[in-house]
Amino acid sequence: MELIPNIIFSVILITSLGFFVRNIKKLKRNINFGKGQTETIEDSPQRWKNMIMIALGQSKMVRRPIAGILHIVVYLGFIIINIELIEIIIDGIFGTHRIFSSIGVLYGILIGLFEIFAILVLIAVLIFWTRRNLTQIKRFYETKMMGWPKLDADLILYFEIVLMSLFLLMNATDVEFQNMNNGNVISGLIYPFFEGFSSKTLHILERSFWWSHIVGILIFLNYLYYSKHLHIILAFPNTFYGSLESSGKLNNMKSVTNEVNIMMGKTSESDTLDDINFGASDVKDLSWIQLLNAYSCTECGRCTSSCPANITGKKLSPRKIMMDVRDRIEEVGRNIDKNGSFKDDNKKLLGDYISKEELWACTSCNACVEECPISINPLSIIMDMRRHLIMEESSAPNELNNMMNNIENNGAPWPYNQQDRLNWNE
Repeated sequence: MELIPNIIFSVILITSLGFFVRNIKKLKRNINFGKGQTETIEDSPQRWKNMIMIALGQSKMVRRPIAGILHIVVYLGFIIINIELIEIIIDGIFGTHRIFSSIGVLYGILIGLFEIFAILVLIAVLIFWTRRNLTQIKRFYETKMMGWPKLDADLILYFEIVLMSLFLLMNATDVEFQNMNNGNVISGLIYPFFEGFSSKTLHILERSFWWSHIVGILIFLNYLYYSKHLHIILAFPNTFYGSLESSGKLNNMKSVTNEVNIMMGKTSESDTLDDINFGASDVKDLSWIQLLNAYSCTECGRCTSSCPANITGKKLSPRKIMMDVRDRIEEVGRNIDKNGSFKDDNKKLLGDYISKEELWACTSCNACVEECPISINPLSIIMDMRRHLIMEESSAPNELNNMMNNIENNGAPWPYNQQDRLNWNE
């Protein structure tokens, strides 16, 4: 009978980790649905530096100090407090109780640090909730952010509040821990509220809080796949694989390069049959890094709030572009789950999710790229979809068509032939 809790805990732990691994495999499959990357990716010191500075060091978050500092508090709290999971898992599997308490003063320092961070996280999360729900910050109320995206953002905050509270209550009702008087810097202040309870009642409460805390963490772990907070995991590979090219540089299209090589006799047409599309009309035409970008999006809206097109009332929202790409690849993933392989559903990213109006509103200024705290590049997707419109559908605004016709006929964007070159100055 004594082993039953240990067995139950082990089953819950293994099942939760199994679901998590399954979701990670599904995520990897969906990302690999994209094409290879044009830019050569090498394991360079700069990539490791970017990952350490941007993903781990949160260097771009603090460009907006209030939100940035609060995010760092929650981020550090998430990492530091979860160190105690090692002890909780060992206790749960083997039936021990605070197995690391024997290390003495160091244990008290660690638990004390965990409790302080738990309070700081609670404060930060409450401020975040206020910012999202009471102060009506514009970038949180874009049309695309209504419904599930807003609920998802709030659910994560509620998760954090509940988990931090359970951690402190678990410590506060642990009589053995309180009697140690070692590390109970916050829970020791809560313990007096429970002094009137019997030892049996306190034990039941402590076990209830302990079980709720660990099960809540495992639920949170598996919830990540369905949430924008998947960036907790993906921010690291996303910043590592981010482009090292100048942000103003556009990549050459492999399909165009192949066509040029054929015309120049450098390669045969049979060698290029695997890459005959120009630009992107659906997620299968995007690179796997662009799909990784979409899954990494935090939906913070910094890109949209700095987009000059959006600021001036245009339909474009870089955040919506990334969310639409993720929604479409998830739809493709469900299609594969149902049919074994992708079955044409008569839908595309272009038209069904992202309109031409949005794409042509972009000024290609790179503001969205510069603002993103984890190196997401919405512009690369916009440009690839524009390329498809022009090179596959011959669809472009009249102003752009006129300019291209002038370049073709006159060698310049203006409607004057080469003999009237001086008119270009007027």
